[in-house]
Amino acid sequence: MVPMKVALVGTGLIGLGWAVVFARAGHQVALYDADSDQAESALRRIREILPELARLGLIDKDDDPAGRMMLCDSLEAALAGAGYVQESGPERLAVKRAIFADLDRLAEPSAAIATSSSGIRMGAIADGLEGRSRCLVAHPANPPYLLPIVEVVPAAWTAPEVVRRVRAFLDDAGQVTVLLNKEVDGFVLNRLQGALLHEAFRLVEDGVATVDDVDKTVREGLGLRWSFMGPFETIDLNAPEGVADYVDRLGQMYLDFALQRGAPEPWPPALVETVERQRRALLSDADLPKRMAWRDRRLMALAVHKAQADEGPGS
Repeated sequence: MVPMKVALVGTGLIGLGWAVVFARAGHQVALYDADSDQAESALRRIREILPELARLGLIDKDDDPAGRMMLCDSLEAALAGAGYVQESGPERLAVKRAIFADLDRLAEPSAAIATSSSGIRMGAIADGLEGRSRCLVAHPANPPYLLPIVEVVPAAWTAPEVVRRVRAFLDDAGQVTVLLNKEVDGFVLNRLQGALLHEAFRLVEDGVATVDDVDKTVREGLGLRWSFMGPFETIDLNAPEGVADYVDRLGQMYLDFALQRGAPEPWPPALVETVERQRRALLSDADLPKRMAWRDRRLMALAVHKAQADEGPGS
């Protein structure tokens, strides 16, 4: 795809991650944040990340993606000439509606405008805007330069041509897009994650297992499979005759689990305090940043492994 100017509005963890994605793909990246200190901090963090990605072969060691990034001191400057706009501001509907009103007014008429929202529908964000047909959700995982999935979620009035163009643009930038056929709060990724979290909290609340042992179960069991296959392929391969055979064998057990749980309830403050206390016993507040960096190094290693591994059926 021909390189273009990309405008990133909001430079928190997701915004800086998008900057790496798009600059790595050869695009010019304009970063804007109402908090100029935040934007400068993001650029410093990006310059720390890039050498490690280059060392592992996740970007061309002779390339300089940071050289294609620029900080802008106004929203107008960031949007001028941009063919694609990615908003990554606070996860609050009123804030996003105000930002999108400005984006629709100031962005180039041909520019697609996406939000990184984790769960707010575009139908609620851009409803009533003159240019709403070019607006949609492009929700990444964190950090997007290591976890390539992007949920593309159009509103009912998003133009199909815009959806096609955005998917092609993101796929060409090295991401893996999934298209949601209808809007739903939380989309797919966070709804799946939420189901697991509800059960994890319940197991701790009921005294079945500690926080650490629940994490071990996912980390050393489910997560190993899930790093290269999804839940449907997992069960397809876990019974001699595939999905229908698996459901015939174990479907009633899973239904019993669901009936035992009953209706979900908010996580009680005392339960949250229990989980927090157990996590802080394993990892202090002061060590959180170092552990985040460790997580990213592990994800980099996994990305290298996945890039080198054969892919597809029968591999």
